[in-house]
Amino acid sequence: MKAILVPAETHADSEHALRMAAEVARRFSGRIETFALQMPPLVNLTWDPAGVAIMNGADLDHRRIRDDARQLVARLMSEEDVALEPAPAEAGAAPSSDFEASAASSGRASWAWNDKQMAGDGFLGAYGRAFDLTVVCRPRPEGASITTLESALFESGGPILIAPPHPVEKGFGETIVVAWNGSSETARTIAFARPLLRAAKRVIVLADDGGLGDQPSGALVQRRLALSGVPVDLKLIASGGIRSGDAILAEAAALGCDLLLKGAYTQSRLRQMIFGGATSQILAKAEIPVFMAH
Repeated sequence: MKAILVPAETHADSEHALRMAAEVARRFSGRIETFALQMPPLVNLTWDPAGVAIMNGADLDHRRIRDDARQLVARLMSEEDVALEPAPAEAGAAPSSDFEASAASSGRASWAWNDKQMAGDGFLGAYGRAFDLTVVCRPRPEGASITTLESALFESGGPILIAPPHPVEKGFGETIVVAWNGSSETARTIAFARPLLRAAKRVIVLADDGGLGDQPSGALVQRRLALSGVPVDLKLIASGGIRSGDAILAEAAALGCDLLLKGAYTQSRLRQMIFGGATSQILAKAEIPVFMAH
């Protein structure tokens, strides 16, 4: 997990995501790239002077948002002892040999600022395809938007790490719970999380084998991880429990979990909107970091 993307926002929860990204970057000598997440202003096609003033005001507002976001990131990265590095070369341009040499020799975590203008959710999802991990905030009415998380989740092609709405202790990920429901989404999540799983002190596969039918059992997933040298146990829960976000969170808390792994939206988003689902419940209530992929 060397290449880490984090959108910077001006709400309070953004600090928690940035600090979590710094922790991951330090652990794997990775490089964080961050930018100010912002929505484009509405285009005013009239020649009304008042309309022009509003549009100019919106431009100034976006510049202020970018400036505030960069100041926040610079302060937090300094506090987290993550060094500033030059931004990567633009696509098609030759990479900087100085940057390559410094990144390869230092072995330290580093960060760079991308001054992309009007970079919204669409940019986040597409640009995330060039990264190993995207770190986002748990959606809340007074914080991050669910559309930001879902853009990173569905459009990047990679995993996301979700920060809860409070500070997370350094060293999180010592006890990891894998919520195994037999889905391809969770199988991909496990594959993406291999570096975190190998670094953990304890991994618990949480499974409801009675409800998996012909899908691989929790014991088979335990064997898969054990063959890779992961210290892994198996915990079976009551029938149907693995389909409940509340049950998963309760079991994770009882096990002392400080990082939860789960495949995201193994049922459709529409079905979850109507009937509820484990992913939706976890996104609404998780107070621990959550690692997801789709």
